Amino acid sequence: MLFGCDFSSAPTPRKPIVVAVGELAGTDAVRLSGLQRFSTLDAWGQWLIAHPAWVGGFDFPFSLPRELVEHLQWPLQFDALIAHYARLTRAEIRDTFAAFCAARPVGGKFAHRATDAPAGSSPSMKWVNPPVAFMLHAGVPRLLAAGASLPGLYAGTHKERIALEAYPGLLARELVGRRSYKSDDLAKQTPERLAARTDLLAALEAGSARLGLRLRLTAGQRAELLADARGDHIDAVLCLVQAAWGLQRAESPGPGYGLPAQLDPIEGWIVTA
Repeated sequence: MLFGCDFSSAPTPRKPIVVAVGELAGTDAVRLSGLQRFSTLDAWGQWLIAHPAWVGGFDFPFSLPRELVEHLQWPLQFDALIAHYARLTRAEIRDTFAAFCAARPVGGKFAHRATDAPAGSSPSMKWVNPPVAFMLHAGVPRLLAAGASLPGLYAGTHKERIALEAYPGLLARELVGRRSYKSDDLAKQTPERLAARTDLLAALEAGSARLGLRLRLTAGQRAELLADARGDHIDAVLCLVQAAWGLQRAESPGPGYGLPAQLDPIEGWIVTA
């Protein structure tokens, strides 16, 4: 099973976790099989455990910047770091990271991972806009509970479950630039954003990205993706395509899955960056 996951650290029926399920179709295409939605973290975590073999692309950070971890004198082994982080409350995370930022100069408040610059991603210690630090807190412990392997970071107990950190914004920017294609704000769910989603899907289906993969959809799936003005479903599909690219490179040097041979074993890396 191949899938991409648009994640929420506090899912609800109105704003669920969305998983795009698919499969490789030959050497140059990925076929969307369907979409799954989860309104609780536990339901999503149990779904991961229920499927014995998968490669997934997950839209949340898998770890923290080494600079931050060393400053806080937190564990420098990934599994120990995540165990420590999982024991903290969200309030403790916010207060700890806010204190770190407060002591730093303007323009350099946050620590960054090496992958942030090439991916164009937010620092994984951000607790607002977007709250990716809380997404890490909610998501990674459940990946480990499913026995998943995180290449370059952690060898899980179920070697046939592979979790890759994905970032849909990286692929979306390649295809439609900085055009906004989604919004959670009803007033901002405009025809212009619908047009951007239409162009984004057309580019994915044409295989326009450097990843060399075409997305295969049914007419019904295309309509469903375009109708989601929040963009969660398209983001899950973008993660699916990134995971497919990684799967094609499972046997590449280093940790595999197209990840850099010398990635930092504390920080990890975003697939395709």
